[in-house]
Amino acid sequence: MKKYIVITGASSGIGAAVAKAFARRGENLILIARRGELLEELKSEIAKFANVDVVIELCDLSKQENALLLWQKLEKFELKALINNAGFGDYNKVGEQNLDKITQMINLNIISLVTLSTLFTKKYKDKDTQLINISSIGGYKIVPNAVTYCASKFFVSAFSEGLYHELAQDKQAKMQAKVLAPAATKTEFGMVATSKESYDYDKAFKKYHTSEQMAEFLLRLYDSEYCVGSVDRDSFEFSLHQPKFDYAIKYKPKDNQVLKPW
Repeated sequence: MKKYIVITGASSGIGAAVAKAFARRGENLILIARRGELLEELKSEIAKFANVDVVIELCDLSKQENALLLWQKLEKFELKALINNAGFGDYNKVGEQNLDKITQMINLNIISLVTLSTLFTKKYKDKDTQLINISSIGGYKIVPNAVTYCASKFFVSAFSEGLYHELAQDKQAKMQAKVLAPAATKTEFGMVATSKESYDYDKAFKKYHTSEQMAEFLLRLYDSEYCVGSVDRDSFEFSLHQPKFDYAIKYKPKDNQVLKPW
């Protein structure tokens, strides 16, 4: 039976770059996003350089009921990885933020991510699979004018690291839970976060990565046994880590959790 890697938020940016990177490795893909035209364009582009199966699913994951319906569709496939990449940000002070926008952001960044992560874990915990949730360096350090966004990404980081610890103590579990924490990356993120039609990354940041660079970083995380792949906000260097947050108990990792140098 064919196995697939699922990528949410795959129509552009990091998601699209990750899809192409996995396709080059010969991986079959299930690409999920709201914008069908962009997904079709991505599928056609992948077909030019990779002989892989690409399945498209249109879904607005800012509504939890859609995440549940999506999972019903995914049940007929055998999955080897789930990349929860869909999400967006908001650059505003708390007292000035739009409640409708941040509610949608929380639904997407947290509720649907937890929904899909939970369902994936229930089915694939005892199989050789991976769950990679996309957080942010703002999920480890609070950024000015992005408090609510950072809070949503702190949740993603803590949830993913906590699941890593749970799996590390489960003798039957073969699944790995990981979290990728990008810093500034040139995507549509800036436009959405500022609610503007354009966003000048060169003006806003001294340094930033491309989506293709972040896709390569994700592959490094995928190929490792580490839990966290993060970009340093000052040096912009990427590195792999054990979980960063404190965990309340000490435990002996399973043999397959022994970390290898990278």
